[in-house]
Formats: sequence, structure tokens, C-alpha cells
Amino acid sequence: MMTFDQILFYALAVIAVLSAIMVITRRNPVHSALFLITTLFCVAGIYLQLHAEFLAAVQVIVYVGGIMVLFLFVIMLVNLETLSQERRFNRQWHIAILVSVVLLVEFGTIIWRGKAALQLPANQPLMDTLTTNNSEQLGVVLYQQYMLPFEIASFLLLVAIIGAVILAKRRLSSDGK
Repeated sequence: MMTFDQILFYALAVIAVLSAIMVITRRNPVHSALFLITTLFCVAGIYLQLHAEFLAAVQVIVYVGGIMVLFLFVIMLVNLETLSQERRFNRQWHIAILVSVVLLVEFGTIIWRGKAALQLPANQPLMDTLTTNNSEQLGVVLYQQYMLPFEIASFLLLVAIIGAVILAKRRLSSDGK
């Protein structure tokens, strides 16, 4: 008999895979972006089931909230009539099928050979290895051991954002002349 967690996992996995397939098969880019949002939400649900609350929150906030909104803005700004008249790369089906078969064989090999490596020792259940919340552990490591690299990365991102704004304003002012 399957437990509720297993049923929920399989449901989220099936929805994630089906919506990922819909992302690449839809001709309308807005529909593809919406299916990608569905896929990302399902992955966040799987992260929650694995007790990775921080990863689930980052998945929703960063990818669904930030990047997908950016994708939708770009899709809305692109002239779709021009794109529909451009030449498509439909002659590469043979290469796509070959790469897909190679990837499936690799995944099958990894799963077949890796089952023994993924099993926990019989005397140590998974929940006993977790003493504190994983978000708390991540925060302690990030803000104690890696504080300087974290601050350097945030400073570099700030400089990149300021540079992009300056370049965009410079380009807009030169186009207006």
C-alpha cells in the first residue's frame, strides 16, 4: 500500500514531467512559459517533501517569481509575427532523437548502478541524521564560514545591475538624438 507521501511525490513528478513536455511542444510562447511555471511549482513541491524548505522557497521566489516574470515580459515585448515567419530548425530531428536515446541510456545506467549507493545504512534512518532545520544549517554556514564571499558576490551583483542601468540609459539617450 502506498503512503500519502508517495502518492503526492508521484503526482508532482508526473505533473512536472508532463508540463515540461508541454513547454517544448507548445507553439505559443506564453503557454510554454505558463507550463514552465507549473513545472517549477511541482519541483518546489518535491523539494518540500524532501524537507528542503529553503530550496522550495528559493525555487518559488527566484525562478517562478522573478525569472518567469522576466521571461513573460520578454515574450510580450518580442514581435511574434516576425518570429512566426522566420526559418525554423526542423531538420534536426535525427540529432535530437539520437541525443535523447543517449541520455535515456545514461540515465538508465545511473539508476541501475546507483541504487546500492543511494541506500542508507540499516542502523541509521534519515530523520535521525537531521538534528536541526536545514534552513538554519544553511544560514549558519553561509553567514559564519562564507560571509566574505557572500558579501563579495552581492557587491558584484550590485555593480552589474548599476552597470546595466547605465548602459541602457546611455543607449536610450543616444537613440533619442
